[in-house]
Amino acid sequence: MSRPDATDGGRRAAARRATSSWTVGPADAGVRVDKFLAAPGRLSSRGRAVSMLERRKVFLNDVEASREDAARRLAAGDVVSLWIDRPGTARKTSGVARCGLRIVYEDDALVVVDKDAGLLTVPLERREDAPSVYEAIEEHLRSRGKRKPFVVHRIDRDTSGLVVFAKSAGAQAHLKRQFLRQEPERVYLAVVYGQPSPPSGEWRDRLVWDRKALIQKETDRRDPRGKDAVAFYRVIENFKQAALVEVRLQTGKRNQIRLQARLRGHTLVGEQRYTYGPDLIRPIVFPRQALHASRLAFVHPDRGVRLEFEAPLPADMADLVARLRR
Repeated sequence: MSRPDATDGGRRAAARRATSSWTVGPADAGVRVDKFLAAPGRLSSRGRAVSMLERRKVFLNDVEASREDAARRLAAGDVVSLWIDRPGTARKTSGVARCGLRIVYEDDALVVVDKDAGLLTVPLERREDAPSVYEAIEEHLRSRGKRKPFVVHRIDRDTSGLVVFAKSAGAQAHLKRQFLRQEPERVYLAVVYGQPSPPSGEWRDRLVWDRKALIQKETDRRDPRGKDAVAFYRVIENFKQAALVEVRLQTGKRNQIRLQARLRGHTLVGEQRYTYGPDLIRPIVFPRQALHASRLAFVHPDRGVRLEFEAPLPADMADLVARLRR
């Protein structure tokens, strides 16, 4: 446990300003701190839980916790508190590692990262306290005397995996044109309820973004507001209640895979937004949508050569697959 304040009283005073506080019950005894915080109704993401620990926003029994306390096992009666608005921590990271960010490729034109679940791709005004990949890369570049990154595309906060940023407006424009022409290869791995049949095929829908509800919706083919969403899926492995599926995007609409899977009765495990309709399967506990951007390929904006990247399943999804196999 870290000790930033001069006295125990100082630490306890800080904990009393907590935004949220939970007392550990018998059912959660023995659970790791990060997994306890990542549960639905708390932070709903292990990545966000780890980020809060790293940014000194978590207190255990009135004592400030740190990243090293993530694996600590809780006991019944322990009190876990969260102080999101703690002064001096809202937007501070100490470089790429502090955000759980992994740079898998970098040159003078671009940066490719393997994003942790729980991190925004870019900052949002409505979630100004949430850490983002953009801010981590911005700090990484600033330490080398370079300019801010340029956004090329995004993946959802609770989706893990590969994202590319440009280092210049020219490289950004070149890469964005590729995405607009649907040229990059974008492959995701998802764990969904049920077993899709046939085991491979095409998902094609007409979708419209609801700006008020901030969700994607299916719409009529003749709706002028709608846009086509196309993806190709392949079942990799079937389990008793679920399946591991590879989804290859042709289009890249917001929340596309999450909604298209739901429309076919195969909601993503851990999904919290696209869950309407009858639920015929006993829920599988997982703190986020089980979706990972596993492969990304595109043409380098300056050199004209094809770049290909792969990111293995993160630990939480690998653990989920192992659990389903048992």
